[in-house]
Amino acid sequence: MRSADGARLRIYIGESDRYEHQLLYEWIIIQAKAQELAGATVLRGLMGFGANTRIIHTFKIERLSEDLPIIIELVDAADKIEAFLSFVEQHIHSGLLATIERVEVRFHRGDKSSSPKTPLT
Repeated sequence: MRSADGARLRIYIGESDRYEHQLLYEWIIIQAKAQELAGATVLRGLMGFGANTRIIHTFKIERLSEDLPIIIELVDAADKIEAFLSFVEQHIHSGLLATIERVEVRFHRGDKSSSPKTPLT
């Protein structure tokens, strides 16, 4: 299988951020799946802050934070990532930091019952 140029979109938000009545990270993942992006992962941070935070959010046993940092990573072809980011920007107007990095996708495989995929198809 050949390599393909791709992109990784990282979206930084707070754990309690919402879009309408849904957790924002859930909404983003559902939208990414609906747009058939190749893959997505939500990572929960132990400590962090953003443009709208007044304190550093941290996970400590004596004080379990309810607004820890969240990083959402999405990977696909660069044009699909750009289109997805544009879609997100149309819906979310604050509390969002996004970065894009070019990546080389070595393989993208589904389960054995699905047809073989070339990178990012």
